[in-house]
Amino acid sequence: MRATSATSSNNQGHLPAGALIYSARAPGNGWRLREGVVRLDNMANDGLATFASLAIAGDILGCETLLFGCYTFRATALTQCRLTPWPEGPEAADSASLLTSLANAQQRAAELVALRGGQATDRVLGLIRLLADQAGRVVLPTRQDIADITDLRFETISRIVKQLERSEMIRSIRINGVHATRSFALGVAIP
Repeated sequence: MRATSATSSNNQGHLPAGALIYSARAPGNGWRLREGVVRLDNMANDGLATFASLAIAGDILGCETLLFGCYTFRATALTQCRLTPWPEGPEAADSASLLTSLANAQQRAAELVALRGGQATDRVLGLIRLLADQAGRVVLPTRQDIADITDLRFETISRIVKQLERSEMIRSIRINGVHATRSFALGVAIP
């Protein structure tokens, strides 16, 4: 994992996949995720990380710093990300933007719980649907991150992604700056 962080980077919140955005228990500010996908992990006292949640474009990260003065989770960019400081203006913390973000996060939490049970292929397809943009393009996290999110084994994820490609439910596409094995378009067969 790279040591880059949103708070110390001078690239206006543009972070590569794998970049550390912030650490649990560190002081900091809130962020609006403009592009990308972020993994949130609980951190045990022994340093062991456990998957907790995902944030996707539009979400607010780190708003708990307003209450607790520090971050609750470790946040890591799963894909290329762009973040901007939050709140965006003096009234933003009290506005509908926070309520909307919290409602979306609650809905996503329910979707993530569903990704941890049931048939393996359905779990992976559910994650792909969750991460796909409106054009049907998706940049997948690493196979290990997908395994952590879906509570499946790395080998199972690799096998399922290959099966989805063979069945043309997803097809590899080229997205600038994204490794070829991680960028896909949804096929016509995927509901």
